Amino acid sequence: MMSGDGLVVRIRPPMGRLSRPQAGAVAALSRRFGNGILDLSARASLQLRGVRPEDHAALIAALQDHGLVERDAGVEARRNLLLTPFWAAGDRSQRIAADLSARLAAAPDLDLPGKFGFAVDAGDSPVLQQVAADIRIEGAGEALTLRADGADLARQVTEQTAAAAAIALARWFLAEGGAPEGRGRMHRLIARRGPPPAHDAPGATSAYTAAPGPLAGGRLVALEFGQLPAATLAALANAAPLRLTPWRMLLLEGVSDIAALPGLILETPDPRLQVSACTGAPGCLQAQAQTRALARDLAPMLPAGLHLHVSGCAKGCAHPGAADLTLTATGPDTFDLIRGGRADARPARRSLSATTLRRTPDVLTKDT
Repeated sequence: MMSGDGLVVRIRPPMGRLSRPQAGAVAALSRRFGNGILDLSARASLQLRGVRPEDHAALIAALQDHGLVERDAGVEARRNLLLTPFWAAGDRSQRIAADLSARLAAAPDLDLPGKFGFAVDAGDSPVLQQVAADIRIEGAGEALTLRADGADLARQVTEQTAAAAAIALARWFLAEGGAPEGRGRMHRLIARRGPPPAHDAPGATSAYTAAPGPLAGGRLVALEFGQLPAATLAALANAAPLRLTPWRMLLLEGVSDIAALPGLILETPDPRLQVSACTGAPGCLQAQAQTRALARDLAPMLPAGLHLHVSGCAKGCAHPGAADLTLTATGPDTFDLIRGGRADARPARRSLSATTLRRTPDVLTKDT
């Protein structure tokens, strides 16, 4: 994808994991072929920024050599699978993800939209329910269900049938006209049609919230605005294998402590955890204004418990859902304020300048 600072090249590592050599290689490739800046997306993909078009083929070949990009472009496109980062080697989640990955690779006729994705969340309790996915395999203790995104009801499955049932549900989505002109998402189809046939069981529910700090199996570290310099990635690669998460955090396997590094948030509370911001101008061609400097300045001024989303345009890529407070850029130095909505919702205040917001941040929460 072309952006304001060159091509953005997305990596979806198998099982969402980078070995130490792989992480070190990605850091080196980012500096060699890009601008040394990487983004961690809300779909747990790692994105190299600033890649020159003439270097794209060489970069892809290098990533293939490190096992990070499929050699078949069709297989790579279909392998849009998000796995709970808390999987353990050989557990139910990993086994289902491996089965589903193999079935997707073997289904060249499965022509799904580019953003259509699967979530394998088969631990004792789901952790990915607030993350975008179209087909969800979710665990609740010993039980396992398959759920179409947007539906309250699910279908009971077993570990042995889950992956095949997910492929069948994807085919149902296409057969029901869920992807007109090659675009569409499951929740929109469900809103029009209702749940799929035989989906009549209660779905698993969870209110999991990720936070940086130690946990069983390693340590979560957050990235400021989901971005990190290649030098920080290289340092982390020396410490531990890494798992990518959809919360713009990295899970460092087997690590209980880590030194402070540029771009990392190691503990809560930290005001930067209350803000989301996209790349903004000039890095994104759609962005109307710079975003991250404003978000960084406003973060310490936010009331506790409120989340602020600063968006360079109405697409709201950094936080697709509703936020407590959203600032949507409408010009180089103007933002609309939206309360309790998405970046494209009707604003409560219009045309606030960045200067006004910095000088009088209480305008975010005042009713008038």
